[in-house]
Amino acid sequence: MAEQVEPNPSESGDPFDDFNRAQGAGTVRTPYPMFAELRAQGPVVKIKPSQFMGAQAPDVDESLLPDLYSAVSHDAVSEILRDGKRFSSKGYALTMGPVMGHSILEMDEPEHSRYRGLIQMAFSKKALERWEHELVGPVIRGLIDRFAERGHADLVRELTFPFPVSVIAGMIGLPKEDHDDFHRWAVELISVGFDLQRGMAASQKLRDLFARVLALRREDPQDDLMSVLAHSDLDGTVLDDEAIFAFLRLLAPAGAETTYRSSSNLLCGLFTYPNQLEALRADRGLMDAAIEEGLRWECPLTGILRTASEATEVCGVPLPAGAMIYINMGAANHDETRYERAEEFDIFRPARQHMAFAFGPHRCLGMHLARMETRLVVNAVLDRLPNVRLDPSAEDVHITGMIFRSPLSLPVVFDPTG
Repeated sequence: MAEQVEPNPSESGDPFDDFNRAQGAGTVRTPYPMFAELRAQGPVVKIKPSQFMGAQAPDVDESLLPDLYSAVSHDAVSEILRDGKRFSSKGYALTMGPVMGHSILEMDEPEHSRYRGLIQMAFSKKALERWEHELVGPVIRGLIDRFAERGHADLVRELTFPFPVSVIAGMIGLPKEDHDDFHRWAVELISVGFDLQRGMAASQKLRDLFARVLALRREDPQDDLMSVLAHSDLDGTVLDDEAIFAFLRLLAPAGAETTYRSSSNLLCGLFTYPNQLEALRADRGLMDAAIEEGLRWECPLTGILRTASEATEVCGVPLPAGAMIYINMGAANHDETRYERAEEFDIFRPARQHMAFAFGPHRCLGMHLARMETRLVVNAVLDRLPNVRLDPSAEDVHITGMIFRSPLSLPVVFDPTG
C-alpha cells in the first residue's frame, strides 16, 4: 500500500491547497511501494479506483464502477501509449471534456494529428529560443531578485510555484494584471474531479478571459501564442474560437502545474543528494542528465487514462473491450527490470527512455518548453544563490502526493548576495 501519514484536517479554501490535498499531498508520502506490489502481480493488473486516486477516491460502492486496470510495467505502458488505435483517448471527453472543451487530450487519429500539427506551430524552435531569452529568463531573475540578499527562501513558494504560470500567461499574451486569476482558474479547472461547480465556473471564466484577448489578436496579431493559434493554417485546416479556447484551457494547468512540480522535484532530489548537487554545480554539462533523471525519479503526473477500443491483450494480459486503463507512468519509471536501484535519484544513471512525458502520438506537446524552463531555473539557483543547500533547521522535506507529486516546500539557506 502507499505509505500514508495523518491528513491535515484544516480546510483553507485556497484552491491550490485544496487541489494538493485532493491529490493526496500531505497524506500520501510515497506511492512507489504500492506500485512495486502491483508490478509483482503482472504488467497489467486490475485495481480499485481508490488505489490510485489518493484523497479523490469516490465515496461510492466501487462494485458499481466499470472495471479499471492499471499498466504498471515499462513495457506495458510503452505498448499502450504507442497504439492509439487499440487504446483510445476519447474517455477524457466524459471526464475532462465538460471543462476543457473538445481538446487534443480526447482526440484520436486522424483528428488528433491534424489539430496537433496546427498547435505545434506555436512551439517552434524559434519561438522557444525567443521565450527563453525574452520571457523565461527575466521571470526567473525577477523572482530570485526578491530574496537573493536575504540568505534564505522557500524555493517552492517563492520560485518554482510562481514562475511557470507567469511564463505560460506571458506566452499566451495575457495582460499581467490577469496572471493571478489565470493561475487560480487553471487549478480550479482541474479540480473538477472533486468540485464540479468550481471546475465548471473556472472553465467559463477562462473562456471569457481568452475570448477578450483572442478578439484583439484576430484583428491585430502580436508576437504571442494566441496570435499564432488565431492565424494558423495547415492544409486548409484552421482553428475556430472554441478549439483555441479548448487548447488554452488544457495548456493552462499543464504548463503551470506540471512544470512547477517537475522543477521542484529535481531541486528536491539535488538537495537530498548533496554530492550530486555539487557535481552539477561544478559541471553544468550534467544538466541534461539531471533533468531527465529528475523526471524519471519523480514525474510530476504519475498517470493518465486510456480506454480499450477492442478486446485485446498487453504483454500477455487479456483486456476486454471498453476497459478503462490507468497508465501508471510513475510505476513504469521505477520498473526494477529496466532501472537498477530504481528508487534512487542518480544523475549519473545511464540514459534510458522514461515515460514522464508519456509516449507515442500523445507525447507531451510542451516537453521541450518544460525542459528549457527547468534548465534555466536550476542554473539560476546555482548561479545566484552561493552555497545553496537545504535549511538544516527544516524538518522532513519530502515529495508528496499520489497522482500529482511535488514537495510542499523547499526551505534553503545560502550566502546572501549584496
